[in-house]
Amino acid sequence: MLDHLLAPLDAVEALMGAGGQLVAWIFVAGVTMWTLIFERFWFFRNRLPGLTQEALKYWNDRPEHKSWAAHQIRKAIISRINGEMSANLPMLKVLVPLCPLLGLVGTVSGMLEVFDSMAILGSADARTMASGVSKAMNCTMTGLAVSVSGMYPVFAFQAAIRRQTELLADHFKF
Repeated sequence: MLDHLLAPLDAVEALMGAGGQLVAWIFVAGVTMWTLIFERFWFFRNRLPGLTQEALKYWNDRPEHKSWAAHQIRKAIISRINGEMSANLPMLKVLVPLCPLLGLVGTVSGMLEVFDSMAILGSADARTMASGVSKAMNCTMTGLAVSVSGMYPVFAFQAAIRRQTELLADHFKF
């Protein structure tokens, strides 16, 4: 049972061993990205409905809704909630493209190892090239896999922010 639970950890450790230190940085970026994704999911599911209800109660308790000042207050309320929905989204938008770039750095460093070994040995032996190419491909694959796994949630959150902002604006009656 314990072996099954530790299997993902063993797989990550093996990938880090095969891909070098940059795989560890990609792993850290991936864990950070998914922590932020789960936090945003929790916010939309648990916190946003309460914020929306508070804002609507505040708006409905106002005595007047027609003046210029009331319109500005309405905009400010919607903007504040939009800002809370958008929190951490810029960081997610950085982490998604960062992972393939870290993979690319690993690819370049792996290929440099290949060329160094070829220069030292003076020949293009397949065995000497294999470890460097393998390291390069592991970094590339890891960076792309982590990045692709985070692309959909980022776009889903952007769509949810647009949709929720429009719905919120519709609930604020003049």
